[in-house]
Amino acid sequence: MTPIDIALAEAAAAAARGEVPVGAVVTDASGAVLAQAGNEVEARCDPTAHAEILALRAATARIGSPRLPDCTLTVTLEPCPMCAQAASFFRVKRIAFGAYDPKGGGVEHGARIFAASSCHHVPEVVGGLRETACAALLRDFFAARR
Repeated sequence: MTPIDIALAEAAAAAARGEVPVGAVVTDASGAVLAQAGNEVEARCDPTAHAEILALRAATARIGSPRLPDCTLTVTLEPCPMCAQAASFFRVKRIAFGAYDPKGGGVEHGARIFAASSCHHVPEVVGGLRETACAALLRDFFAARR
């Protein structure tokens, strides 16, 4: 499975738990999975328990370093400003995401964290991976709750 496929599986599992369906995966330079997570905001009663944050924390714990300079963060949704800034602090080499988030995104939309002069580390960014599947998972999740 590719990282975006793993992230989609994590997002689907999050949806099944009643969480907003976002999944994230951190891979090393060889493509090996270091960590993967889905949103756990509701389960942890923690608004910072986004999939990206959980996966980044688990990856640094696994390698024993606070930085991930040769790693890629793959996520099903454009990271929000909090997660984009965290990815910068974790020093990830690349962010790859699926669906764009015009309302809450922090990379290509909204705060555009990496364009700010205060951003000390700017990763490579690739958007639109499996965009249709990632967006459909979110759309279906919210449609079922309306």
